[in-house]
Formats: sequence, C-alpha cells, structure tokens
Amino acid sequence: MTWLIWRQHRTEVCVLGLLVGLFGVGLLVLGSQAHDLFPGGPVRCAGDAGTSEACTAALRRLDEEYGYIENLLAAFYLMPVVIGAFLGAPLLARELEDGTWQLAWTQAVPRMRWLAAKLAALAAVTVALTGLFTAVITWFRQPFDVWEGRFQYDAFDVEGLVPAAYALFAFGVATAAGAILRRSLPAFGVAFGAFLAARMAVASLARPAYATPLTATEPVAAGGATDQTGSRPAPTVADWMIDNGYADATGRRLTTLEYYELKDAADRAGANLNQFLHARGIQEYWVYHPADRFWTFQLIEAAVFIAVAAVLIGVVVWRVRRRIM
Repeated sequence: MTWLIWRQHRTEVCVLGLLVGLFGVGLLVLGSQAHDLFPGGPVRCAGDAGTSEACTAALRRLDEEYGYIENLLAAFYLMPVVIGAFLGAPLLARELEDGTWQLAWTQAVPRMRWLAAKLAALAAVTVALTGLFTAVITWFRQPFDVWEGRFQYDAFDVEGLVPAAYALFAFGVATAAGAILRRSLPAFGVAFGAFLAARMAVASLARPAYATPLTATEPVAAGGATDQTGSRPAPTVADWMIDNGYADATGRRLTTLEYYELKDAADRAGANLNQFLHARGIQEYWVYHPADRFWTFQLIEAAVFIAVAAVLIGVVVWRVRRRIM
C-alpha cells in the first residue's frame, strides 16, 4: 500500500519537496548573513539596543539590507496552503477522473483501509513539509522578531503552530472538494479560495477576541515631562496593538472630531497642545494584546483550523463509505 501511494503521488511530493528545499537553502544563505550582523546574536543584542553602537548599527543595516526580504516573505503565508491543497486535491479526484477507483476499491484492501492509508500518508507529508518551511522561516525572521515581536501580520501566520494547521485545513478542503467535484484543479481552487476567506475572517474578527485585550492609559505629558501614572505600562512594539487614542478625565474615549476640536482650541489659544490637553486631564489609551500571549493565540487558532479539517475529512470518509459513483 505504501509503494502504491508513493507511485501515485510521487510527482506532487517531489515538486513540493524541491520548492521547500530551494526556499530553505535561499533563506539559510540570506539568514546567515543577517544573523552575522549582530555581535553575540540578535537576542543578546536586543538587550543592548540603544546603548551599544554596534547593535544600533546592526539594526539599521538589517532594515536597510534585508527589510525588503521581510516584506516579500509576508506573501509566503500561502505556502502551507499550496502544500496542503496540492497534496489533497488529487487524493480522490484523480481516482474519480481516471476511473481507477473501480479497480482500487475491488482489490483485497478494503476501501476504508485504502482511504485511511492515503489520508494518513499524505497528511503526514503535508505536516512534515510545512514544518520544515516553518522552521526555516522562523529562524530567518529571528532578528526581526526580536525587535518587532511575533504578532506582526508577517510573522504570526508563518511561525509557530498555525502554518501546519493551515496546511491541514487546505488538505481537508481540497480532499473533500475533490470527492464532490471529481476534478483535481477545481478542488485546488476551492481550497485556495476557502482558506483566503477563512483566514481573512479569522484574522480580522476571531483572532482579536481569543482573549480580552488589555488597556493601558497615561495622562498626556505636559511638555517634556514624563508623567506616567497610568493603570498599566504602555505597550511595547512587540505587543499587538488593537486600538489607541485619547480619553477625557473620566475615561470616556474621545472621537476623532472631539480630539481635533481640542487641537483647534489649543491653536486658537496659542498654547502648547500637550500642555493644553494635560491641563484638561486628557489621557492617552492603548488597547492591546501583550507579546506573551503569542503561544496561547497560536494554540487557539491552530485548534480551530484543525477541527474544521477533521470535519472535512469526516465528509470524505462519509462519501467514500457511500461508494462514490
């Protein structure tokens, strides 16, 4: 059975393996150069940021010489989807397109065992290739993550657990679509479209609600003063900012129009804006998720996509059990 699965899907596995391999080699070469910019390594250098001239220069060079690569890598959050869909789409669709299902399901191996073996083997390859991709891109991004955090849009979706979950989701969608549509290419397109729709909905609506965000407030500093008596310290660049703005002395958040009305009043009075706001008890607020919630959010999102993938695989099992004709 293993040999049969390999013969049927070796082209997809080899093509994807080659793509991931080339991608990995390229990032290893570029990443080694980026890591070498930092004396003692990116993590150690982050602790000296602002005090070490060498670390400050290294950070500047990282942005100037490798910032464009970081921006390009943001598009690679689709790589796990390509892996999962490319392996899942032909799993059943090819048998149905070529009519070989009639032979495969009448041999000594029962069709449910045949299906279980194919699902397990190709799902394992999906996770393995995605894991390799994730490991390489996470290592490459380490210098950027030290300063920017891992909640950034170009980091969260390609690091941790969610890439494998995305790949399994795409694998499940493509396999189910192939069982229903009986064509590999349309099944691949359905998986791709379904992931884009799901990812946009999750990232914009569900992900911010995985936990209650924290709120930090600080009185607007008068001039150069550092009057920071807020309820929590202001978030850092590594935290995930959800919202920020201004509130009055009672904590009521000001609308944009109200803020500009205050700004116009300060201009008319010829007063310094910060002093004007400080005198009226205006506070600045931030709504955010702290950086240490990264793994919690990863676990939640991965569980969501894996659960949907499991449901889709259940649909595939149901279809095969009914003998697709």
